[in-house]
Amino acid sequence: MPLDKYKNLLIKKMKQQLVNWFENEEMQVIDHIDVYRFLHSIKGTAGTLDMDNLYRLSDKLLHIATKRTKSWEKIELRDFLHDLVEIGFEYEQIHESLSSVSKERMVNVPLIQIIDDDISMLIFLKDNLEKKGWMVIANTEVDKAIEQYYDMHPDCIIIDVNLPEKSGFEVLSNLKQHTNRYFVPKIMFSINNDRETRMNAFKMGADDFIEKPIDVEEFLIRIERHLERKRIFDQSVLIDELTQVYNRKFLRDSYNRFISDIIRTNTAGTIAILDIDYFKKVNDTYGHVMGDKVLVEFAQFIKNSIRNTDTLFRYGGEEFIIFFQRAPEKDVKEILTRMLERFSAIEFKENQKIFTLTFSAGIYTIANKEIDLQTAIKTADEALYLAKKNGRARIESANQIQNELAKRVMHVSIVDDDALIRSILMNIFNSISLDYITLDVVAYEDGMQFFHSNRLKETGLHFLVLDGIMPVMDGLEILQKVRKTTSKQSVHVLMLTGRKSEHDIAEALRLGADDYVTKPFSLTELQARITRLIKRMVQ
Repeated sequence: MPLDKYKNLLIKKMKQQLVNWFENEEMQVIDHIDVYRFLHSIKGTAGTLDMDNLYRLSDKLLHIATKRTKSWEKIELRDFLHDLVEIGFEYEQIHESLSSVSKERMVNVPLIQIIDDDISMLIFLKDNLEKKGWMVIANTEVDKAIEQYYDMHPDCIIIDVNLPEKSGFEVLSNLKQHTNRYFVPKIMFSINNDRETRMNAFKMGADDFIEKPIDVEEFLIRIERHLERKRIFDQSVLIDELTQVYNRKFLRDSYNRFISDIIRTNTAGTIAILDIDYFKKVNDTYGHVMGDKVLVEFAQFIKNSIRNTDTLFRYGGEEFIIFFQRAPEKDVKEILTRMLERFSAIEFKENQKIFTLTFSAGIYTIANKEIDLQTAIKTADEALYLAKKNGRARIESANQIQNELAKRVMHVSIVDDDALIRSILMNIFNSISLDYITLDVVAYEDGMQFFHSNRLKETGLHFLVLDGIMPVMDGLEILQKVRKTTSKQSVHVLMLTGRKSEHDIAEALRLGADDYVTKPFSLTELQARITRLIKRMVQ
C-alpha cells in the first residue's frame, strides 16, 4: 500500500493543530489532556507509517507529557514542541525517505491460540510469536477461549495448567473430545514442572509440556517444530479426520477425472454444495461435541444416498461437495430433494431434547472442459447462497438463476477519532477482495455516532474495529455496550490499542474482543490479519 499520501496527511494534520494553538490570539493556555492526545495520535500514526524519526520524537515527548497535570502556557508549549515543528517541516519540505513497510505476509500463515490468565505472559508470548510471522489469538477467559477455538480453528494451541475458572487439564479434556479426530498440536505450560503434572498433561493428550519461566528461543523452536509437523500431516492426509470422507485436498485430482469423464462420454456432470441450515445453533445450544456428531451422521447420510460413481468431500465446516458423474441438473435436483425430505425427518437427541435439521444446496451442471474447479465451486456456492437467502431447506440451480446470484454482505464498522487512521483503515478494507463476500465499510469518529446510526441492527455478520483511546467514548466502553446487544453473536471485534496496558488488553479480552493490535502497527501485517480473521469468520 503506498504510504506517501498518508505521511503528507499526517504532517498536514500536525501542522494545522500547531497553527491552531500558536496563532490563535484568543488561546493563551492549552489543556494538558489535549496535548497528550495530540502526541499520542502522532506517535501511533507515525509508527504505523514507518516515519521513524517522528515516531521516536513523539514517543519521547509523550513520556514527558504523560506526567503533566496542569495546562500549558502557549510560549512554554511552543518551546516544548520546537523539535516536533522542525521535524515536521523537514518531512514536508524534502519528503524524507524512510524505511519501507515490511514485505506483505501471506494471509494463510499459521494461527496459534494461547490461553493464560497471566496478561503479562500473554502479551509477551503474542509479541514474540508474531515476530516469527505467525498470527496469534490470546484469551484470558476460558469459556470465550473454547468458543473461539471452535470458531477460528487454530493450527496450534498453548494452554496454561493453572487457570482460575477451570484448570488447563479441564480445558484440554473439553477440547480432546473434538481434537481426537483432528491433528492440532496442544502444548501445556506451567510453573509446576513436577513429574505428576507432566504425566497428567500427556495423559490428557498434550503433545508437549514447557516449564515456566520460559526460555523464549527454545519455546519458539519447539512451536515451529509442532507447526511443521501439522503442515506435513495436513498435506499427507486426504480423508477428513472427523467425517471419514474425502477432504478438500483431494478435490482437484477428482475434478480432473470428473472433467475427463465428461469429455470422454460426451455427457454432463453436476457439482453440488450442501450446507446444514442453522448449524451454529446446534453448537450454541447443544455443544460442539454434539455438533461433531451431527456432521458425522450427515456425512454418512449423504454417502449412503449417492451412487458409487459419485464422490463426496467435506469442503469445510458444515459444507460438503458432491461430484455427480454423468448426471444432468434435473436428475440431481430430484435426488437432492428426496435426500432433503429424508434428512429433515431424522431426529437427533441430546440431553433429553430432540431436534431436527435441514440442509440447503446449490448445484451447477457442467457440460464442457472449459470450466475450471475454482469457477465450478464458486458458481455452485453462489447458488447455495441464494438457497439460504430464499429461506433455506431448498435446492437452487446456478444454471437457472445466474442473473439472481449475489454476494454475501459483511458490515464493517471502524470507530476511531483520528481521521487519518480512519482513512487508512477504509483503504485497507476496500483493498481486500474476497470471493462470495461484499464488505460494507463505514467509518465513525466516535462511539456515540456509531450507536446512533443503529448499525448493529443490520442483518448479517459484523466486523468492528475499535480504537482503544477516544475522547467521547473509549473502545472498551463501546465494546461493553456492544456485548450487551442482541446481535452480539454476529459481531467480531478487533481492538487497536496505542499502549501496551495490561489492564486495557485484559479488559478487552474479558469483554470478548477477538483480537487486539498494538500501535504502531504495520499496515501490510494489519491487512493480512484482518483478511485472515474475516476468512475464519465465514468458513
